[in-house]
Amino acid sequence: MAATTLAIPEDLQAHWTELACGFPRVAEVFPDCMHAAQSALSDAGIAAYIEHARFLGKMGRGAEPILIFLEEWPHVAQVVGEDALPDIMEFVRKMWKSPNSIAIVPFLQSLPATARRLQTRELLRDYLAIALELMEQTTGSIHGIHQTFPSPGLPEMFKQASALLGQLSLAGLKNWVDYGLRYYQDHPDRQIDYFSLQSADSLAVLQRERHGTLLVDNERKLNLYLRGLWHDDDMLIPYSSAWDELRKPIPYYDKLGIRLPDVYNDAQGVTGLDRYRATLAHIAAHRRWTTAIIADNLSPFQRMAAEFLEDSRVEYLAMREYPGLRRIFKALHPIPAEDACDPATASTVRLRLAMLSRAILDAQHQYKNSATIEFAQRFRELMEDSNTGTQDMADLAISFITQTRLKSDNLAKTHFADTVIDYRDDNRQMWKFIEEGDEEEAFDEPRQLEPGEELNAMPPRHYPEWDYGNQSYRPDWVSVYEGLHPQGNAADIDRLLEKHAGLAKRLKKILDLLKPQDKVRIRYQEEGSELDLDVAIRSLIDYKSGAQPDPRINMSHRNDGRSIAVMVLLDLSESLNEKAAGSDQTILELSQEAVSLLGWAVDKLGDPFAIAGFHSNTRHEVRYFHIKGYSERWNDEVKGRLAAMEASYSTRMGAAMRHAAHYLEKQTADKKLMLILTDGQPSDIDTKDGELLIADARQAVKELDRQGIYSYCINLDPKADEYVQDIFGKQYTIVDNVAQLPVKLPELFISLTK
Repeated sequence: MAATTLAIPEDLQAHWTELACGFPRVAEVFPDCMHAAQSALSDAGIAAYIEHARFLGKMGRGAEPILIFLEEWPHVAQVVGEDALPDIMEFVRKMWKSPNSIAIVPFLQSLPATARRLQTRELLRDYLAIALELMEQTTGSIHGIHQTFPSPGLPEMFKQASALLGQLSLAGLKNWVDYGLRYYQDHPDRQIDYFSLQSADSLAVLQRERHGTLLVDNERKLNLYLRGLWHDDDMLIPYSSAWDELRKPIPYYDKLGIRLPDVYNDAQGVTGLDRYRATLAHIAAHRRWTTAIIADNLSPFQRMAAEFLEDSRVEYLAMREYPGLRRIFKALHPIPAEDACDPATASTVRLRLAMLSRAILDAQHQYKNSATIEFAQRFRELMEDSNTGTQDMADLAISFITQTRLKSDNLAKTHFADTVIDYRDDNRQMWKFIEEGDEEEAFDEPRQLEPGEELNAMPPRHYPEWDYGNQSYRPDWVSVYEGLHPQGNAADIDRLLEKHAGLAKRLKKILDLLKPQDKVRIRYQEEGSELDLDVAIRSLIDYKSGAQPDPRINMSHRNDGRSIAVMVLLDLSESLNEKAAGSDQTILELSQEAVSLLGWAVDKLGDPFAIAGFHSNTRHEVRYFHIKGYSERWNDEVKGRLAAMEASYSTRMGAAMRHAAHYLEKQTADKKLMLILTDGQPSDIDTKDGELLIADARQAVKELDRQGIYSYCINLDPKADEYVQDIFGKQYTIVDNVAQLPVKLPELFISLTK
């Protein structure tokens, strides 16, 4: 080990030490691998890279797994993204814990080719699900002997992964694997032949499933089409349509790119390639001519009608510019029959809208319905005006729904046949939802804030601010932008908890006493719900002995459950980056440790709790970061957000407290507690009067009190006596020694809620 360490450059010594690898072959390539990783990965990505490489080097499969991973992962991460690594390593661990560790090397070797074919984390996850099913179905199932034999076909499939994915969509690959499982699950030799593409039926099934036009094979052509005709160079991202049978995914676009199916079959005389071109033309037309409009005041039927008409409008404009599109659109657009559904048995809203869409596209339609004819004509008249826009289509849609509405539209059963126009996108970019994100549960969903999307891209929520000079509110004065906090490395929080293992043990003893008991006996009652047998027998003995018996021979019960909801609100202003007195850590780092211990403690108690952070940059930009939602578990996602906390800007506390109360008040609990952790007084750069934001925070505390929310401040400023009592009354604690915060905060919480 010492000999190999000498070959590692000084700037990489820390990483090499953390890797703790004794293989000389790894030492030879480590510097080159690290330089590649540093140019391709983020700091968090490099930390994960070293962490998982260390595991691969320690799992007992020699140097090959760690060598392959070190060399290939930086290139794979550039294709599928760093966030795919947990999925990959979870699958590796499953192979390692089963008899299938022999398949780890071919799996890692196939990763670069697999990533190039799949390109996204979502498709890679679907591919891993196929491989996992193969492993579980064929491991230890040979002749009824369990947990003995590894899967014969798994490593063979990995060796053929490049060839398979080059010819099949994921749906085709799943069908190919299912055939091998169905017929060769108990035949190891035939499994090897099948999954290595050696058997005749393996090649026959491959040929059978090899249909359609693969996006990955035609991406260059489609990119040229998009640039040449539409002057759009957005990225094309494939998704698999094989994994959601109930709700078929449809194309859409967002800030990351245009999402398309990974394969299109020929349909209605249109080739798969032309189907891709039709979809891209439709999406490009939306991107050029659609303007997002407010959705909140429209009913679901009205929104659906507006989407149908806006789709027709952008296609009308696209066909005006490129007339050749009409042939493809007409071929792919379904032709719903006018009498396809009895309105008495099912809702015909979609049918009527599909008929209108077809009538707009095809002037030679055969429909006799007066509303269809009338609104197709009104649409064409509107399109003669070059200023007709998305809002005009929404107005026309409202008129159509109003004029054609039937009682049966509210029936649970809806007619769908020949109403799905599969080359059109899902219209998500057509709408703006003013109130979107108001409900706290929305922030527990995995995808709320897209990578790279700024918080101020989401609609702000406006709050009043108290003006103590005029003794009145300034209405809608502060804009609060909210979103999920970015992710970091959850392992950092686990290390912090390990650091305080001794404190955690002490806390656990207290927590065990605080855990709710459903019922607690109350003994020695003269009247009660039942007889206390021990006391009754003793009283009887006393009576027989001539002594005065104890009349308290009954007992009753009372519930001893906790009903507490907690919101932990963290001040993330710039001052937290300062070193704490008497410590080599910043106040932010100590706050991070304290909140980690608090989160662990509250999770042990089972109380519903949320964690959020805030900072401000004038009244126009108060940023509110969701770190943990009430419906989320204390898991690696939450720890990752906590690990990524950063401090900047100022402290507009009143607005943040009001916004936190917006979520806390919706919790069903007897006691609602808001803990505010801050290191200074409320302030912001657009407020010269220091008393103004202190008075507003005091008013916010009063508002919380009226809402039934108990607010409590933990202040880290030694000079906080000058203002904190003015804001919180007696509901505060000043922690003079910030280094003691990890100890004080959980203990304080326990004392407030016991």
